[in-house]
Amino acid sequence: MPTAIIADDERLMRDQLRMRLGQVWPELDIVGEAKNGDEAVELVDQLKPDFTFLDIRMPGKTGMEAAAVIGDKSRVVFVTAYDAYAVEAFERGAIDYVLKPPELERLHITVERLKARLTAPAGAPAAGGDVNASMAAMLSQLAEKIAAPKKTYLQWIQASIGQDLRMIPVEEILFFRSDEKYTCVQTAKYEALIRKPVRDLAEELDPDLFWQIHRATLVNVNAIEGVTRDIRGRHLVMIKERPEKLEVSRSFLHLFKQM
Repeated sequence: MPTAIIADDERLMRDQLRMRLGQVWPELDIVGEAKNGDEAVELVDQLKPDFTFLDIRMPGKTGMEAAAVIGDKSRVVFVTAYDAYAVEAFERGAIDYVLKPPELERLHITVERLKARLTAPAGAPAAGGDVNASMAAMLSQLAEKIAAPKKTYLQWIQASIGQDLRMIPVEEILFFRSDEKYTCVQTAKYEALIRKPVRDLAEELDPDLFWQIHRATLVNVNAIEGVTRDIRGRHLVMIKERPEKLEVSRSFLHLFKQM
């Protein structure tokens, strides 16, 4: 049976990846788990797994640093949320990856590639060139991107209330909800309107502060009281000290798995 270890500093993410791998590759034996890169390197030396699933960003030794140490002792599969700029490097064929949160469809593709690699010796050339050279180049690229200056996000929203124009600090906004023409900006005290659609706001607001829970809805994480379900089975976000319940699309339910 092929063997693997999982390294991620979040227990819930390790549990979820283990569960998903069990669904798409039941023959794979997860022989160990690590909370950081140092533990991952130790487990690779002790257990000699065929595959090592490494979260790119972990405390202590990061996944990138651990991969450089592991080398060709185990085939590395990066677990990453940096899809905006990492996927192109991964897709060249020499490096395997899993996006957070792990989705079954994409995981199937990764597993098929891993099964194919089992028939070739670790470190053997693959499509796109030498594995180790490709990994070194990709790690360098990722390190530059992660070290780059952080994106600046909107701090104020300019919105209309009747005939008045008001500057609203984003931290005071409970949620945004769009209809065909306008987007409602809801605070604890009042409602205002803007013309900018939610899809544009989602790009300009800090994703750690505002979660998109529906194609037409963004909610302030600090305003969430909890999540409930109605008689139709829909998931609804409850807002602190507000009567509204905001529907969560199925594609965004993963945001609440760790709540």
